[in-house]
Amino acid sequence: MKMNAVNTAPRRRPGRALSKRARARPLAVAACVALSCWGSAAHAGEAYPSKPIYLIVPFPPGGYSDLLARLIATRMSADFGESVIVENRPGAGGNIGADLVAKSRPDGYTLVMGTIGTQSVNPLIYSHMAYDAAKDFSPVAFVADAETVLVVNPSVPARSVADLVKLAKQKPGDMTFASGGNGTTSQLAGELFKSVDGVAINHIPYKGNVPALSDVVAGHVSMSFATLQPALPFIKEGKLIPLATLGTARAAVLPEVPTMAELGRKELTVRNWTGLLAPAGTPKDVTAKLAAEVDKILRSADVRAQMESLGLSYVKMGPDEFGKFIASETTRWSGVVRQAGITAN
Repeated sequence: MKMNAVNTAPRRRPGRALSKRARARPLAVAACVALSCWGSAAHAGEAYPSKPIYLIVPFPPGGYSDLLARLIATRMSADFGESVIVENRPGAGGNIGADLVAKSRPDGYTLVMGTIGTQSVNPLIYSHMAYDAAKDFSPVAFVADAETVLVVNPSVPARSVADLVKLAKQKPGDMTFASGGNGTTSQLAGELFKSVDGVAINHIPYKGNVPALSDVVAGHVSMSFATLQPALPFIKEGKLIPLATLGTARAAVLPEVPTMAELGRKELTVRNWTGLLAPAGTPKDVTAKLAAEVDKILRSADVRAQMESLGLSYVKMGPDEFGKFIASETTRWSGVVRQAGITAN
């Protein structure tokens, strides 16, 4: 049978000095802690950015959010000296891409081009949301308003909003408006128009602005509250008649078209906006640096000219102001969604 070895070394009496090995242990631990702290401090003091930034667009390529993201990415990459990579992650009205960013590390290296949909409207119309739009993001900066324009097919005998309202009241339920889908800004604007002017017009949802506008051009639908960018070519060709824009000022590319506010319908001012957001918990110095960079880019004369040609406008809003703006938009549209019974399906 194997016998256990017996420790024959004399026991250390109380008060005797520790062995060299025992004395070394606390020193080793202290050294490790010091190195760890030094490493953390070095990481914390690392200049931002020090590696590529991923800018998520939660929609397919080609839309205004995508165009803006690529414009910002090019300028930001040149200024920061690091790659800014645009990735399109479409699906579920923008929810898939937004959720990816909501669940990313809050270090400023994964950002999203959020919109009125992903941040304000989708939480109101989807029965299940994988992210909390109010809690899972750190607002960075407002980026742009995409102008909305009320257009009609030329066969509609109305050349002003007053004419259109009169016509709709004469034939309640006969007129239709096309939207890019349930819960899109084009539907919200139409529902608001119905409420403000007391008219009965029927909503026809499509899978995107382009097919919606195509059917208005073809005369299958009476009108649309369309994003200006895809509507502009049809307007220039005379295939659609613009009656009013819904922005805070006249569109630079349609200076002869009045705003709804000018026509005494201030309630019909609609902002189809997009902005930059980071995951909740992103350091404030990082969001502040990003906000300053976005403002620098969007204030440059060539960028502003490019944006105006696409029916886009910019107003400066940093992290705090942009956060309050998002909250106010959610509150505003909740009433419209509830009254119209809008759902994502």
